[in-house]
Amino acid sequence: MEALSERNPRVVSFVKLHRSVQRRKTGLFLAEGANSVASALETGRVEELFFSSKAAARETELVAGAAARGVRTTLVSDRAAEMLGETVTPPGLVAVCRQVDVPLTDLLAASPRTLAVPVEISDPGNAGTLIRVADAVGAAGVVLAGDSVDPHNGKTVRACAGSLFHVPVARARDIDATLTALEGAGIALLATTARGEVDLDEADDILRGPVAWLFGNEAHGLDRAVADRATHRIRIPIHGRAESLNLAAAASICLYASSRVQHSK
Repeated sequence: MEALSERNPRVVSFVKLHRSVQRRKTGLFLAEGANSVASALETGRVEELFFSSKAAARETELVAGAAARGVRTTLVSDRAAEMLGETVTPPGLVAVCRQVDVPLTDLLAASPRTLAVPVEISDPGNAGTLIRVADAVGAAGVVLAGDSVDPHNGKTVRACAGSLFHVPVARARDIDATLTALEGAGIALLATTARGEVDLDEADDILRGPVAWLFGNEAHGLDRAVADRATHRIRIPIHGRAESLNLAAAASICLYASSRVQHSK
């Protein structure tokens, strides 16, 4: 089998998926590395798998498994693999996948118990970490509200480590309409704020019902109007000298608290 070069039209076409405009136009995105590729294959979202000769030797079963599923598998040169990937030391394994986001109405129709709702999250690494945490604690989904990062961004996909394919993700640009839809579905809105009137350690009764955790933007936190509209404002007790927690840390603590309450007997 002859390896495709970086000048091959198919390779050139898919390299363009690093740009958000091309992802929007095609409904496709790239997933890089064994974890993400394996999860994408399990959920049947892979259109084509590109691999270098080194990756084929290292991930023989993964490549063979993709071919057995009927996925087009294509050997590419090391240079082509570098261009398809985005990391400093590319793994040489990149899948072209169909995008995963679902309509908010579909997510709410499933009667979710716990949702993570980052509002105007802008850092792709934080978004990926939050999706991974939501997956780990068994949350029903993630709603990216407002002007948020694209979950199919390469950095986000890598930070998810496969979880993007496990957890339903919805994108909802209109924040007000999103909060109204959540309330209409009987879900309590929980705003995470430093001056919340409810201490997380005392929120178990609230967490037994369906909840949507609202997390603010990394730079300026949760907008006052959004926090005021929430059913409850929750504060995370800080016993040490740290002034605050970053978004990913706060989300991990809050989502774990929900999971602990909802899975306790």
